[in-house]
Amino acid sequence: MVLAQRGVDGARVCSPGHGFLASLLLKLGRAPDAERIVRDALLLDTGVADAYDGLAYVSRALGKHERANSLYRRATEIEPQVPRFWYNLAGSERSLGRLAEAEAACNRSIALDPAQYPTYLLRSELRVQTEAANHIAELKAQLDRADVDHRARLFLGYALGKELDDVQLFDEAFHWFSTAATARRSHLNYDVVTDEHKLARIAEVFANPRACGTSQGTSQYLFIVGLPRSGTTLVERILTGLPGVKSNGETENFSRALLAAGTGPGDVFARAAAADPDAVAAGYARFANLGRSGEHIIEKLPMNYLYLGAIHRALPEARILSIRRSALDSCFAMYRTLFGDAYPFSYDLEDLARYYAAYDRLMTHWRPLLGDQLQEVVYEDIVRDPPHIGAHIAHHCGLAWNDAAVDIQQNQSVSLTASAAQIRRPIYGSSSGRWRHYRRHLRALISALRVRGIALPEEA
Repeated sequence: MVLAQRGVDGARVCSPGHGFLASLLLKLGRAPDAERIVRDALLLDTGVADAYDGLAYVSRALGKHERANSLYRRATEIEPQVPRFWYNLAGSERSLGRLAEAEAACNRSIALDPAQYPTYLLRSELRVQTEAANHIAELKAQLDRADVDHRARLFLGYALGKELDDVQLFDEAFHWFSTAATARRSHLNYDVVTDEHKLARIAEVFANPRACGTSQGTSQYLFIVGLPRSGTTLVERILTGLPGVKSNGETENFSRALLAAGTGPGDVFARAAAADPDAVAAGYARFANLGRSGEHIIEKLPMNYLYLGAIHRALPEARILSIRRSALDSCFAMYRTLFGDAYPFSYDLEDLARYYAAYDRLMTHWRPLLGDQLQEVVYEDIVRDPPHIGAHIAHHCGLAWNDAAVDIQQNQSVSLTASAAQIRRPIYGSSSGRWRHYRRHLRALISALRVRGIALPEEA
């Protein structure tokens, strides 16, 4: 930290060092200091493009999304021949709902360098492709090249699978989803047994997580959890359509606070269970509030289902929403999605079935222990009757309901999730039962879920 500070002391020109220092401060929970560094840097003489790209990244983490967008754009203006800057701008435009602008930025990136494979996938996800307007031929041409490598098969495969699914060529789409998932799985050092043991260990150490935090005012916190692609973003969009509700997005605010307070003997799970709940609550508030007061704050990290016992202990007045989707739709939605470093179980059908069963056991463990603090929401119910289910969710969270909140396409708040483009459209139910188009390709998944006692439709 000292060296990073010295690197920018007395600077007259905005430099990448400013973004580096601000990012360090942010990781330490010093958001006001990080904001000060960004603002001071922007008053300096113009620097290189990387300086503004770094400040844009920090601005996004601080929730200053329009500023981040202008800084990403500034990087493209300083060095317009660098495809990476156009890709970053495209991601920012998507998060703000400016999908046409995002697609134009993607096209600029690809035109500069056809090997910018992540950009193809981002572009494919921006809209529903049609028979008249798609990139299928271009994607196939790229994949037909003799020198196609692992990264190309990965990103282009997911992009092509998505576009083929859009135009209802389901068998061909599955081929490319499978090709891409296999490419991803082949480069992962992952054993689902480790995760099975981890989830079982969490249930063991939180066998009776009594609510014992003495901190008051935790009712402002709302946690939305569930497996990825289960509808957590949809619920977030509905709730942020109500007055006085803001979302931190997908952060590790709670787990950071929990791990910082969890000291002492035993493994990481035992230390987490023994962490002082008031220390956890105070640490979480420092990371989560970002200077806010009087607002309900959403944490929408799906994998916070791992920490529900600890949340119950430290934040006993917080409301928790667990989003559930039918098992086959849930698993297939994960299988067809390329995630970052998270969810390594999602690239193999057997791994998916085993992890889903372990997750189901953990949620079964949490239900009686968390009681009324936890409300489970069924995705299929939301898309079938948004106003009724939305009102029910709002009541659980202590929020005043307004039917206009279900018009999520009118919600201008930012989304950084895999659903960032989808939630710019009205609520739709066409994804429910989508697994049926792929039934013959999912036989191994169906069998593996049934063996583990997961309830499935009779026709599966």
